[in-house]
Amino acid sequence: MTFREWTEQPLFGIALTVLAYVFALALQQRWKALHPLLTCSALVIAFLLATKVPYEAYRKGGDYIVFLLGPATVALGIPLYKNAQRIRNALLPIAAGITAGSISALLLAAGLVWVLGGSRELLVTMMPKSVTSPIALEISRQAGGIPELTAVLTVLTGLIGSMFGPGLLRLAGVRDDISIGTAIGTSSHGIGTARIIRDSELAGSVSGFAMGAAAILTSLLFIPLYGWLR
Repeated sequence: MTFREWTEQPLFGIALTVLAYVFALALQQRWKALHPLLTCSALVIAFLLATKVPYEAYRKGGDYIVFLLGPATVALGIPLYKNAQRIRNALLPIAAGITAGSISALLLAAGLVWVLGGSRELLVTMMPKSVTSPIALEISRQAGGIPELTAVLTVLTGLIGSMFGPGLLRLAGVRDDISIGTAIGTSSHGIGTARIIRDSELAGSVSGFAMGAAAILTSLLFIPLYGWLR
């Protein structure tokens, strides 16, 4: 089997992604500032460009990894269960934060596209970028957006939030784990949650709850928005 024939197999995309991520983790052990997901993405893109392998060939295996995002998200239920009582005690302020954050994310994304003169297709593509990838992709697909571009925007949103979100929140004087978890989970979904759970299980638990609640709320908000955008 030639290299070109091998790249047409789903195993190619899976193997490339896993190897790039393992290498990115090794780099982070040496340079702590490097974000493994950002490094992994850069390595995959660089390899595809250097070998001139089309994205469609990589996607055959990449779609399997995207499918696993659902089960991986469910795994966040374990720390959520362990801290359920503390979340229940602060449910009202958490719910208020999720609602405000979800509405703000939709309006800010729509406003940016509108100000820059973007099309309706781009508008519905960008609006769900702050929710977890499987739901963001489905919202974009059902609303007539570009799911592939939504995936890119969603990952970038999560990466930026995980890299700069906790630091910016602390710089603004927000140091409470519940507040940080609510903000990160609402705005940066699973990538942000995976980042802050390493610092605090409580913050990660709240972030996981906020991520799920924000996804549901955003899906519901999109129903009247879609009718209006049509």
